[in-house]
Amino acid sequence: MAINIDWSIIPEYWDAFMRGLGMTLEIAVISIFLGFIGGIFVGMCRISKNRLIYGAATVYVEAFRGTPLLIQIFLVYLGLPQLGFQFDSPLVAGLIALSLNSAAYQAEIFRGGVQAISKGQLEAARSMGMTHNQAMLSVVLPQALRNSLPPYTNEFITMIKDSSLLLAIGVMELTLTGKVISAQTAQSFPILIFVAILYFTLTFSTSRILNYVEKRFAIPGMMGRE
Repeated sequence: MAINIDWSIIPEYWDAFMRGLGMTLEIAVISIFLGFIGGIFVGMCRISKNRLIYGAATVYVEAFRGTPLLIQIFLVYLGLPQLGFQFDSPLVAGLIALSLNSAAYQAEIFRGGVQAISKGQLEAARSMGMTHNQAMLSVVLPQALRNSLPPYTNEFITMIKDSSLLLAIGVMELTLTGKVISAQTAQSFPILIFVAILYFTLTFSTSRILNYVEKRFAIPGMMGRE
């Protein structure tokens, strides 16, 4: 049986692949950024002494971490319009879903970073005349963010891969781009292999860059680094 694999498909559709790769990176960066903002807020609520605030934040985190991301994407894209929330494009709905999901995970990352800081530092800041909020903003939060860099790296890489789920609602990211080209050319093997290589290149490069940032901003004596 003859094997018909045409690798010349790759350069022929190079521009389309690069557009898909660019869209994947854009989705990941925006979702991580919005998730970071939401994660800080929810993370602060998760360490609040107010039971109502803590409870609401806990329900949010557990709901988004305990359900499939694909279902969350469908709920935002298909469910929210029935409640009156309309989206200009599937991309907007996808970004909202990914950002809400990422915020839940980043909230736990942030909470862990805050709890890793010695309470003595907060007490020392308070003894110098700072209010609780001033001590949190000036002393605890900067260190918590630096402590959290390794799991933030993992979250960014995960988001790059999870962005592929947006193909289910028609966002032309890298995976859907490969799927469309594969259907047009009947050359699934070389196209999917190339798509996998692009994902690996993107995640590997991101990992190396963020690992450098981790080492650059690591707190001496923390997280096993001197």
